[in-house]
Amino acid sequence: MNKKAFFSILIALIIPVILFFIVDSLPKASMPHPLFYDSVTTKIKNGKRVTDTAWQHIPDFTLTNQMGKKISFSDVSLSDSGKITVVDFFFTHCTTICPGMTMQMKKLQQIVQRGVRVGNNTADYVQYMSISIDPESDSVPELKKWADRFSVDPINWWLLTGDKKTIYDLSLKYMNLTVQDPRIDTAFPHTDIFVLVDKHGVVRARRDKDGNPMLYHSLDEKAMMNLAEDIVLLSLEKDPNEKSFFAGKLKLIAVVFLIAIAGVGLFLMVFRKKDKHVGSHLEKE
Repeated sequence: MNKKAFFSILIALIIPVILFFIVDSLPKASMPHPLFYDSVTTKIKNGKRVTDTAWQHIPDFTLTNQMGKKISFSDVSLSDSGKITVVDFFFTHCTTICPGMTMQMKKLQQIVQRGVRVGNNTADYVQYMSISIDPESDSVPELKKWADRFSVDPINWWLLTGDKKTIYDLSLKYMNLTVQDPRIDTAFPHTDIFVLVDKHGVVRARRDKDGNPMLYHSLDEKAMMNLAEDIVLLSLEKDPNEKSFFAGKLKLIAVVFLIAIAGVGLFLMVFRKKDKHVGSHLEKE
């Protein structure tokens, strides 16, 4: 092997490893973090103090959608094969922020659909839920009228009504969202926040550089783009209990690969020098 060919092969092998280290050093998109916890325990594991956080999970619930079908949260979430859900609260006789929120939910749905792989334009790993905070007024026919008004696709977007206590517990206890009966307080019955819930029923949100949660205000375009990105990130999240063989080993493999290349190069250089020495010795004879 001549010197030119050797260095060509060496460069072809080294460049991918260098690119790996460059890409690995770049800032990475962070998964949206769990927000609410039930308990925090500290224990000693392998001689080190480890903090274990039990995150709050939204409990199973049953409500009725705009098609008159009873659905349970466990039908779409709370399992390894479950869906990501996006939840908001509204009511159909709201004339202030609710129409805008519904339009934003529809826009979000379209953005996420455009982000899925070719051949699957339904983004069926996401379920959207708009829950009425005035179930006494929002019957199934009223929800259907609202759905028709905004061309809501019932396949993966449900408008829900049902037991008032269940709905208000979801908002106040499990999502920490301010909500008030619109018949009592017509000025500020609910927020414009969309809630991102992973497939295990844990509320998630991204955090700023100081660790503060950045909630997804539906009337804020930047927050909606953040939410669309975080939905896709959550869809790519792997079960932390299922580690691949290469998990945590890629840098070690790259280093070993470089050492192996250097070793091969050193061997070829020594072999080449030795071959030249033998050749010159034979010429003298």
